[in-house]
Amino acid sequence: MPSPIPTIIIRHKKENLKKCSLRGLEQRDDCIFYTYPLKVALPSLESTLVLALDAEPLTAADAGKSLLLIDATWRFSEKMLKNLPPPFLKRSLPPFFRTAYPRKQTDCIDPDRGLASIEALFLAYTILGRDTRGLLDNYHWKEQFLMINDAKNP
Repeated sequence: MPSPIPTIIIRHKKENLKKCSLRGLEQRDDCIFYTYPLKVALPSLESTLVLALDAEPLTAADAGKSLLLIDATWRFSEKMLKNLPPPFLKRSLPPFFRTAYPRKQTDCIDPDRGLASIEALFLAYTILGRDTRGLLDNYHWKEQFLMINDAKNP
């Protein structure tokens, strides 16, 4: 069986791991975690898709590309995105998906579209036709997220 297409996850060093929606994915073969600020060089990001709100929509046509997800509060994520080495491609998720995560911060440029990291990863994998098994297993709001977005299949 061929190796899965990698997903690079850059997690801010101040991310609260007790609240982190991506906890438990560190051992997955398809996820490579880095801590920000980066102390090691990233692999080439050429043909890598970075999830962002201000971009063309992600589609099944992007399936063969690597994915990069920034895992941080909205306050830190914009700076992290600006510090990524080019070249990379930005893609957005469909705007009709909603989060189940009970957000307390208001730094998101579009709070209605601001998904938890695991929600964004799950939707991206779904759109790209990747295996989503186990992604939401440790997500406390899994059932609410799936229920809220049930009729909005990517």
